[in-house]
Amino acid sequence: MGGRLTVEQMPLAVPDTLEGVLEPTWLSRALGRRFPGVRVVSVTPGPIVARVSVNARFAVEYEGSVPPELPSNLCVKGYFTDCVETAAVARRTGIPEVMFYRTLVAASGVRTLDCVYADIDPKTEHGVVITADVATEGATFLDALSAYTADQAAESLEQYAILHGRSWGRGELTEPWLAPRLAGIMTGRGRPEITGNFGGPIGAGVPDDVRDPERLLRAAGELARQLETAEHHCLLHGDAHVGNLYLDAKGRPCLVDWQLVQRAPWYLDVGYHLGCTLDPVQRRRAEKDLLAHYLDRLRAEGVDPPSGDELQRGIALGLLYGFYLWSITLLVAPPVTTEMLRRLGSAVADHDAYGAT
Repeated sequence: MGGRLTVEQMPLAVPDTLEGVLEPTWLSRALGRRFPGVRVVSVTPGPIVARVSVNARFAVEYEGSVPPELPSNLCVKGYFTDCVETAAVARRTGIPEVMFYRTLVAASGVRTLDCVYADIDPKTEHGVVITADVATEGATFLDALSAYTADQAAESLEQYAILHGRSWGRGELTEPWLAPRLAGIMTGRGRPEITGNFGGPIGAGVPDDVRDPERLLRAAGELARQLETAEHHCLLHGDAHVGNLYLDAKGRPCLVDWQLVQRAPWYLDVGYHLGCTLDPVQRRRAEKDLLAHYLDRLRAEGVDPPSGDELQRGIALGLLYGFYLWSITLLVAPPVTTEMLRRLGSAVADHDAYGAT
């Protein structure tokens, strides 16, 4: 028989509320998983951003000395019932992100948040992640209204090439939580959300020839079916828009928000990123060079990249994927969604993405 479990080894229930997570005793147990013996004596809450998930910054005071890799300024991401009405329903959406930080982040090679705790409540399946608060270290978080240049887009595409290249064709990416996500997303949201966005001011910047809910649904449905049997999988971020980037203290793009991490073809990240990161005029001018830069970086990871018709079709499908995700988006500030739909809709029209499926 094995010995008794230590406190650090015992299953840890996650509180339903943010207040419960920020309680020093619970935090001491959570952080003790990676840093045994650490004791939190006080917590100072900071800013909160609450949509489907909750991101809450906070500062802690520890008893005695702690390892230098354990910061005092932290951020927790979870699904708390005192902050978001839909939290209990949405909790399973946090599982892939927790599993990425627990099992894949080290091998991925990408710049992302330093995670000090990531776990899933064994009863409620509530996934919670605690990371360093990089904003206190000089990081800047972005959205579609942030200034972003073609040179910066080249740097962020390098991060996607590293992520893709180091997992290219890996047969071990078989865990159920890494399955392609589009089919599941389409079962939850679709025609009502798209119709509402396309019919109002949020969709006004989408070109007329692609502002068609039925065409988008048919094309996205066909893409979802193709992804279920697609070959040449790699590890994807899965939601590769500019709002899921931050610039670190050195100004380098870093990836964040891994809820849609999945195994799927490279193009879902790359087409999506190309289509939404830059204004359409900038994109048309820089797209060819940016794609070439991504492919060069993929070769540096030892991958023989796609070319010709396969390459161009892939980009169109990635644009379609991103356009669908933003066409069903409701809980983001309308100016951001408006700009994302304008950019992605223009790219979908430029690449005849509906016809690519």
